[in-house]
Amino acid sequence: MTFLTSRKTRAMALVFLMTSLSACGLPRSGPYKSELLSGASSTENGSFIVPIDDQVNEITAFKEVLAFPPSFINAGLIGSDTIAPGDTLSLTIWENVDDGLLSGAGGSATSLSNVQVDGTGFIFVPYAGRIKAAGNSPEAIRRIITEKLATQTPDPQVMLTRSAGDGATVTIAGNGVVQIERPTRRLTAMLASAGGVAVDPGVAQVKVTRGGLTGRVWFEDLYEKPEFDIALRDGDRIIIEADPRSYIAMGATGGQSVISFETRDLSALEAIAQVGGLRTGTADPKGVFVLRKEPETIARQVTNRTDLVGDQRVVYVLDLTEPNGLFLAQDFLIRDGDTVYVTEAPFVQWQKTISAITGAATSADSLAQIGQ
Repeated sequence: MTFLTSRKTRAMALVFLMTSLSACGLPRSGPYKSELLSGASSTENGSFIVPIDDQVNEITAFKEVLAFPPSFINAGLIGSDTIAPGDTLSLTIWENVDDGLLSGAGGSATSLSNVQVDGTGFIFVPYAGRIKAAGNSPEAIRRIITEKLATQTPDPQVMLTRSAGDGATVTIAGNGVVQIERPTRRLTAMLASAGGVAVDPGVAQVKVTRGGLTGRVWFEDLYEKPEFDIALRDGDRIIIEADPRSYIAMGATGGQSVISFETRDLSALEAIAQVGGLRTGTADPKGVFVLRKEPETIARQVTNRTDLVGDQRVVYVLDLTEPNGLFLAQDFLIRDGDTVYVTEAPFVQWQKTISAITGAATSADSLAQIGQ
């Protein structure tokens, strides 16, 4: 009787633990391959499963183009002595009459000191009016004033110098405000003068903000594409930073985190290698997924659907065991914000189940012994 009670207790304990196990589920790092594939092309869940092949690689081989606006590229060089808002000018004006407009009786020269260029770039000169100074050289301003005064006094002579101020300047992040001089009127020369770049040149980007416009280019393209070596303008703001793009690695990979791009063009194979590769003993090489939101034009092509509107959730599937699998992974480009997810191999799931059952049986024996 005691033996039957013991077996009954063990059986009841095992049933209880297995029921609990089924309710709670086995521990895992994410969805199983079958769960991801079950959502293929369903209008209910709004996602599409797309196996990666050569055609898909060709369609999705979209590369973000970094460039400066045409107004940056077409701008000409400015003079190294260009006047800027905040500069202070000194003027001396000679008039070829005894009683001039400015000099008055008994004098022929008039000095105007501490004439500051206002925030809008103008100065005021008596009888000449408001003069646009910012963006002009001292010589150009001198000619403008001379022409305006010449209509009111015979043969005026004007001498103008900058008495204070730095003239045209740019702001470089990490270096502060830097004056534009004759050797540094272009972007590459200014960056070299400021000490170059502190990040890896291979992934460095240069951002220039001018007025309300901003342009961004790869640092290496400054030397490979001469049109990107733009002429600087007063007030330009320059930032040099590492590639801001990143992707998420999850599942049975060597690491699970947000990973920054290490190359300008990052393939799926490189992305997996960047996090340590597939986790030995647990990863399923047939279950490598890339999850992303595709723009409408690309989503229509990879899904062969013409009724799609707006961005679409697409789950791309790689099978690295296929003869062409590694090559396809090498050609598939990862984009900013992608999620690379590797599922666990089926035997790992089975192994977890067996371990759970074995553990449950051991616990049932322990409970049975307590009940004796």
